[in-house]
Amino acid sequence: MPHVIVKLHSGRSEQQKNALAEAVTKAVTSTLKSGEESVSVAIEDVEPRDWAEQVYRPDILGKMQTIYKKPGYDPL
Repeated sequence: MPHVIVKLHSGRSEQQKNALAEAVTKAVTSTLKSGEESVSVAIEDVEPRDWAEQVYRPDILGKMQTIYKKPGYDPL
């Protein structure tokens, strides 16, 4: 039962978010050989000015052992 949370800068359209959720779902089902009904995708908007404190510090730096694709930027 994969549940994927995507956090991104606010300002993306609902159409873009729906397309992203669909692409993530396809990637998960294809890679894990699971049914689409077992996948859920959440998308959370984060204001760019809040990114470092709300996402980068807690979710990236604070959980580096769980990051399989590390970012190529450092906002700090």
